[in-house]
Amino acid sequence: MPETNADIDADSNADTERDEALRERAVETALARLDLDTKARLLAGQDMWSLPALPEIGLASLVMSDGPIGVRGVRWTADDPSVALPSPTALAAAWDPALARRAGRLLAQEARRKGVHVLLAPTVNLHRSPLGGRHFETYSEDPHLTGAIGTGYVRGVQDGGVGTTVKHFVANDAETDRFTVDNRIAPRPLRELYLAPFQAIVENARPWGIMTAYNQVNGVTMTEHRYLVNEVLRGEWGFDGFNVSDWMAARSTTGGIAGGLDVAMPGPRTVYGEALAAAVRAGEAEEADVDAAVRNVLRLAARVGALDGAPPAVTDPPAPLDGDALAREIARRGFVLVRNEGDALPLRPGTVALSGAAARDARVLGGGSAQVFPERVVSPLDGLTAALPDGTLSFSVGADPSDELAPAGAGFTLRAVCRDAAGTVLGEGTLPNGQVQWIGDDLPAGVTHDTLASVEVTGTFTPRESGEHSFGTRGLGAFTLTVAGRTLFDGVQAMGPETDPFEAFFGSPVERGRVALTAGETVEVSLLHTLDKEFAAPLPAVMFSFVHLGPRRDPDELIAEAALAARAADTAVVVVATTERVESEGFDRADLALPGRQDDLVRAVAAANPNTVVVVNSGSPVEMPWRDEVAAILLTWFPGQEGGAALADVLTGAEEPGGRLPTTWPAALADAPVTQVTPTDGELTYEEGLFIGYRAWDRAGAVPAYPFGHGLGYTTWSYDSLVVTPQDRGRATATVRLTNTGERTGREVVQIYLAPVEDPVERPARWLAGFASVEAAPGASVEVTVELPRRAFEIWDEDAHDWTLVGGAYEVLAAHSLADARLSAPLETT
Repeated sequence: MPETNADIDADSNADTERDEALRERAVETALARLDLDTKARLLAGQDMWSLPALPEIGLASLVMSDGPIGVRGVRWTADDPSVALPSPTALAAAWDPALARRAGRLLAQEARRKGVHVLLAPTVNLHRSPLGGRHFETYSEDPHLTGAIGTGYVRGVQDGGVGTTVKHFVANDAETDRFTVDNRIAPRPLRELYLAPFQAIVENARPWGIMTAYNQVNGVTMTEHRYLVNEVLRGEWGFDGFNVSDWMAARSTTGGIAGGLDVAMPGPRTVYGEALAAAVRAGEAEEADVDAAVRNVLRLAARVGALDGAPPAVTDPPAPLDGDALAREIARRGFVLVRNEGDALPLRPGTVALSGAAARDARVLGGGSAQVFPERVVSPLDGLTAALPDGTLSFSVGADPSDELAPAGAGFTLRAVCRDAAGTVLGEGTLPNGQVQWIGDDLPAGVTHDTLASVEVTGTFTPRESGEHSFGTRGLGAFTLTVAGRTLFDGVQAMGPETDPFEAFFGSPVERGRVALTAGETVEVSLLHTLDKEFAAPLPAVMFSFVHLGPRRDPDELIAEAALAARAADTAVVVVATTERVESEGFDRADLALPGRQDDLVRAVAAANPNTVVVVNSGSPVEMPWRDEVAAILLTWFPGQEGGAALADVLTGAEEPGGRLPTTWPAALADAPVTQVTPTDGELTYEEGLFIGYRAWDRAGAVPAYPFGHGLGYTTWSYDSLVVTPQDRGRATATVRLTNTGERTGREVVQIYLAPVEDPVERPARWLAGFASVEAAPGASVEVTVELPRRAFEIWDEDAHDWTLVGGAYEVLAAHSLADARLSAPLETT
């Protein structure tokens, strides 16, 4: 008889169980051969990104690298470029776990290419407040959507035999005082909101790692949180992976090991290693806890193929993916068209006036540890120039989102030359821009922190514009800045008594001088930085920047030029953006306003041309006070390296914008129900309880600019029928039939919400229970069934310390967005 799918599945399960047993046997054999000192050393990083190899047991060094939109590798350098995918908010906006899985597979492919075993991603904290500075690096305000996208991502990375570390466990939902803040969260919101995405990913994707956060939760720092790590994560959920601290988060040897922290990073100076072995010998820590941690690390090594005698979890990685093509697809699938009056998009035939500095100098990714260096970046100007007929596109700067000097970029060709105290060259490397950020052992070949005395950023600059160019520095220490043979600065930037030790990386640039230059004429440039050996940074690091700003022109003149060009064109396209000083790791936002004169630019262009399309290049919500004055608004998030090409696809109509909002966009910050991110006396109380995101908007009876789930396409849909069928164990299904009533093939995201008719307990007015996407040709009908899991009907019972099904009458809503329910059906649960 021919082999059936059931036979194949049974064989596959048997193979998996056999391999898992072999891995566990190899882990126990290796563990038994280690002494206490070696075990303790294994749990402390040997450097910034890796754990030590132990050849005596066949253990290779395990290498970790930052994500989540690319794989940087162990060196923060452009010498080894990385594919840069769109931001996590963009990925979530596609509402497609299968797409997230493909993204994960590509990142696993990149990780293998760079010799990386573990990707430090994904970030599945929630959008509690729109002011969260790292908002762009997380998925959504909704725990179900976050869990679904995160599950797809983790499965994809691990399909490729590379581990993940789902982070930051838990409640790292803002950046202010993130190292010390105590987030006070009641049990129900902690379980139903903040832990929920982690639980979904652990149960559905079996991640090989978790990263614990800097912050405290209810009085206990997360790297020592025995209850949440050992009892909930490992006990209730069955997590069997390794638990690594966020970098420099581990503070206590005994607290960490007793609290379930396996690995303290970075090394070699951590609270583990020699300190851990000494604590065991002194009777302050249990060797059984050390063994448990080592077992988790060895299990990870076995899974990624780094332990001899253990079959790796993946022997045949998925077929190779085209990184450029997938980056372009994710970008356009995540673009959210929130307004399209008079079918302004797709673009009509005719001339296009493009404006906005962000159209030329694209911001494709967020700041902080998420940064990678792509081999190429397609800006909106690049993409539209390639896509539109010759002579139909004009460009005006209009307004720049920043008037601050930024790391030298376009027009610069730079390298870094490293010398010792005697002036001997130790090594050198290329730079993608004027920013040097070498942390730990991330130094050019042949260079060490002990021998390094100075770094010279040197090369050439070919200006795009004639006029007076400004040059400067960012960082601490001695600098000599030379441009076109002129020394603009020779002095020391000292560290004040209140200066943050990361001021060199996050601090403000300082202008040192101006030079009149001619467009197209190349000049020599140099910034010599002498290290301050007396300055003790938290980590061995070299961080400074050679910064630049082009000729300053009168802002009103620039806006007037853009308006004049818009008046003469058939369509005006304005690109507005945030900057790294607005959205980045390490700080929260002060407001939601677009920086600079960008609002003025949009208003002026819209007044000149009623057919104005605004492209919003930000990772999280911004205020758009002009939103009713323009014809169309397209949100592109941080769209990755192919963002400009994807933008051209969508604007010209070659592709449909596929995104739906993963988070609510307020009209103004003052309207948002939850905004607080600043602790009081070290504590940040989540006093809103269960009500964040759209749950809070519903409770307040407020109307945002654009609701959760909103997004327009280039076709229309009718929702024809909804059939809700109860299943066993408190589950149900919702089957929706819909028809493409437009004139082109399109995609629709069917969203299913639950609304209790009469609620015996405090709950939101409605919540997302499931979703699915469909595609259909014009006039075609399609049917989709969405599973409604038991958990959608449950609450965390604080008295019983368990999940409880809440029976009764529910209204099941099939919706285009939270605010656009198309069909409803009753459901009775018991």
